[in-house]
Amino acid sequence: MRKINIAGQSVPAVGIGTWHMGNEPERHDEEIAAIRAGVEAGARAVDTAEVYGTGKSETLVGEALQPFNRDDIFLISKIKPDNASKAVMEEHLDASLKRLQTDHLDLYLYHWRGSIPLEETVAELDRLRETGKIGAWGVSNFDIPDMQELVALPAGGNVAANEDLYHIESRGIEYDLLPWQRERHIPLIAYSPVGGLSNNLKTSMLTDPAVCKVAERHGVSTYELLIAWTVRDGNTLAIPQTSNAEHMRANIAAAGIELTQEDLAELDGRYPAPTHRIPLDVD
Repeated sequence: MRKINIAGQSVPAVGIGTWHMGNEPERHDEEIAAIRAGVEAGARAVDTAEVYGTGKSETLVGEALQPFNRDDIFLISKIKPDNASKAVMEEHLDASLKRLQTDHLDLYLYHWRGSIPLEETVAELDRLRETGKIGAWGVSNFDIPDMQELVALPAGGNVAANEDLYHIESRGIEYDLLPWQRERHIPLIAYSPVGGLSNNLKTSMLTDPAVCKVAERHGVSTYELLIAWTVRDGNTLAIPQTSNAEHMRANIAAAGIELTQEDLAELDGRYPAPTHRIPLDVD
């Protein structure tokens, strides 16, 4: 199974995303079972955020992870921009920890840029790292100008990861952001690796003839193939989301798929790498 080094830990390259989970009480048991199936299948990284369902996702994750040894989980959550100030960040972190039923996060991400000065947010994130309540901190939805500004700050060099939208139909970050991060050993966390929920990308990718051909060659679903493509470079953690336990196990197994140069060439022919800078895509 392909692994990635992130925040000083080695974790399987496919984790568990929880965006949109926890919002529907009638799906509670199904979603708990899916998260647990993912961990039992070998996933370590579980990604959530205080903004997901206004805390409902964190509460669901906290319940789902109770049967497991906390040391076996790489737990990620995110701070909303409005709460990313020196005055209130720790209060919101504590609320997330309470919902997650834990005393620390392995990685705490600044969810997206807001009006609070970046230097203030980064200084507070780094202070919280020193308290032990978070093992490391990072950012999300940052493009290369944001990252360049970030690392120039006094504590900016401690950034442990950047989480961005990335999938085979959204490759813009490959032009400049990904090479820049690789040079500095800053891993990517890829959300929506099989497309977002707010557009039709998922359908088009899953049924594309080139994707179907390569998936058939490996005897896997197109979902699994697309996740394997996302983590092919060894510097990316993908966090697909599903509320179905069977699909969850298949997602995690995708970390073990080895794509050949022939596979990659066929997929590049259909979905070419960018040849110029493209603004950051978000979902």
